[in-house]
Amino acid sequence: MSLLPAFTTRGWGLLSGGASLVASGIIIGERDLVGLGVLVFALPLLAAATLIGAPGRVVHSRALEPARAPAGSDARVLVRVANAATALPIGGLRVADELPDTLGIAPTFNVGFLAPRAVRDVTYRVRPHVRGAYAIGPLTASFADPLNCVRVSRRVGAPMTLLVTPPVVALPAGPLPGAAAEGGDTAVRTVSGGTDDDPVPRAYRHGDDLRRVHWRSTARHGELMVRREEHHRSDRSAVLVDMRAAAHAGEGPESSQEVAVSAAASIALHLIGRGHETRLHTESGEVAASRRDALLDALAVARSSETAGLAGAAESARAAAVSGRGLLVAVLGALSAEDLGALTALSGARDHACVAVLCGGAAWPAAAPPAGAAAVLREAGWSVLGIGTPGDLPAGWQGLGAARLHPGAHR
Repeated sequence: MSLLPAFTTRGWGLLSGGASLVASGIIIGERDLVGLGVLVFALPLLAAATLIGAPGRVVHSRALEPARAPAGSDARVLVRVANAATALPIGGLRVADELPDTLGIAPTFNVGFLAPRAVRDVTYRVRPHVRGAYAIGPLTASFADPLNCVRVSRRVGAPMTLLVTPPVVALPAGPLPGAAAEGGDTAVRTVSGGTDDDPVPRAYRHGDDLRRVHWRSTARHGELMVRREEHHRSDRSAVLVDMRAAAHAGEGPESSQEVAVSAAASIALHLIGRGHETRLHTESGEVAASRRDALLDALAVARSSETAGLAGAAESARAAAVSGRGLLVAVLGALSAEDLGALTALSGARDHACVAVLCGGAAWPAAAPPAGAAAVLREAGWSVLGIGTPGDLPAGWQGLGAARLHPGAHR
């Protein structure tokens, strides 16, 4: 443990004062003055000796409540500091948790005296405004001697990660865009009928419900036959989120990219809640996440892309196995003519419902406003809605569903 950089102003004052007294006593021949100088000079050194081993006696733990939180909400950080020694106390203890600049100033706590085996809890709150993975810690502990001549600081332990997910808004439970032609959220396709006239029964298997016994076929085949199960046609949807840096504008939680991510998360969770198998796509391809929490976690750490165009993203969306009553939803920033060409060329635009969500705050050039892009996409068969903030999404989504039910009323 290096002590020279750790001396406080008082410590340096005593060292320099003691040295001056020793020099003066030698010059004038005063042995008492020399002795006093030696004592003053030795005080900071003796005080420093009390700190030897102190950093190794401090242990700590940290808990985040919750460990993953939506942007704009509070997270509580609980730090427990303890003296692991059985006999030696720790004095003048001060702890500070290191935080990223975006989370504010690192909180500092004066723990003071910590007896052997003593435990002290400190807590504070953080409020991240933008999604991401934030490192909380490590803990910096500083120790001071009783005379405050020396203060030594050491990092203790490792950081924890606070995962901040994008904020989501609840979408209305009305009909999905493009779903009006079918009378429910989940289409059912029966492999064989549910009556005694079912032409394709199968042999009974142990565990089959006896209520499904097909008696006419049983009599015909001489063995117990049962009606086949109903199979549900899977509704598969895909959500494409535009993460291109050049397509978005603004910074922080109000930026168009954060609006796009929040809208994509809201739509994906809504589709999952409606029983759709949902896949997330970006310019880099499909994101390996399909469950609610995994999808939010993936969007929490999704980064801006330096890709110029949407051709790769459109190809990824083309390969998405959208089926049943599933939707292809694209949450988009500013679009060039090439981007519009890639989107209108999607074969899915004519095979299943496609919805484009245009972020009005994106980096739209003056010569190509969002209204022009919306007209081109509608001509290609897309349903289009524009949003400025995530709060605009529920009304627009509900309007698209109503337009599918009553197309004449929304022209």
